Amino acid sequence: MESIKFTATIVINCEPVVVFDYTQDYKQRLSWDTFLKKADLIEGATKAEKGVKAYCVAKNGLGMVTEYVTFNRPKATAIKMTEGPFMFKSFLGSWTFKELKPDSTEVIFLYSFKLRFPFNLFKGMIKKSLESNVKQRLVDLKTNIKLKARFANQI
Repeated sequence: MESIKFTATIVINCEPVVVFDYTQDYKQRLSWDTFLKKADLIEGATKAEKGVKAYCVAKNGLGMVTEYVTFNRPKATAIKMTEGPFMFKSFLGSWTFKELKPDSTEVIFLYSFKLRFPFNLFKGMIKKSLESNVKQRLVDLKTNIKLKARFANQI
């Protein structure tokens, strides 16, 4: 069975290291990631890095354990599913943070997954739903970074 892939991007007026650190800080994760209702590092980890596992639960109740397979601050990070909903045979995700110019970062999410039968019969609908969620997460990320920066400047 062929992998289903998609990417989503957004430009954020902020340095890549700031965006990278904000997205990988699990203490702040739920303040911007509106797709999730739970996001925790597990097995004693206190910060995200290669080999660390995280447990995240979407608002729809589906949970997934992922492991960081790449952690290249501030350029890229990637995860693979180690445990998850039965519908996914495999799930991979990467986030790339590309400096366009000073204080301007393009954030690129790439997701790749395989579905088990009978969920593969609904691959178009599942892909469309995930794409929509990822695009909203990027908008929420951009909004929250702007709010955080504005608040920091007022202190």
